[in-house]
Amino acid sequence: MAGLPGSGKSTLLNAWAPLATVVDPRATRAAHQAVMPSWLPYRMYQPWARLRHMHWIRTEIRRAHPLLVHDCGSRPWMRRWLAGNADRAGRPLHMVLLDVGFQEALSGQHARRRLTSRRVFATHRRGLARLLSSVDGDGSAAVEGLTSLVLLDRTSRDGGPRAQFDRPRK
Repeated sequence: MAGLPGSGKSTLLNAWAPLATVVDPRATRAAHQAVMPSWLPYRMYQPWARLRHMHWIRTEIRRAHPLLVHDCGSRPWMRRWLAGNADRAGRPLHMVLLDVGFQEALSGQHARRRLTSRRVFATHRRGLARLLSSVDGDGSAAVEGLTSLVLLDRTSRDGGPRAQFDRPRK
């Protein structure tokens, strides 16, 4: 699940959560914050939190169950890393990309009171703009390793798309 901060990724993942395991970086961040001194800024231990999060993703990819990964989608290296891990595990990789526009995403941040800095938001915005520019008219993307890409705008996101997963083969 990819999109700008505030685009509705968490809301959609929560709706789909009964169908699959959800790997959300906020859970990793909260776990690290719970054991760190309150005076220590997150940016000081962010690299370790990111490594722990990536380990969690890799562990879940190796299991034979439906998996939903919350990621901004704006980092090409992360998309390649996900694709490589899915390929090594013999699993397909599908991306649901929320393209709701930056104003809608900013409104979503304010509504949820979860604001990213201007710098971080701008970085995600540029990365997603590059990804969106690689999406062809038929919905396929020049993202190596993706089995499929579903592009949702605000209307289709709010229309209640539903995830479906095949049962694992035994």
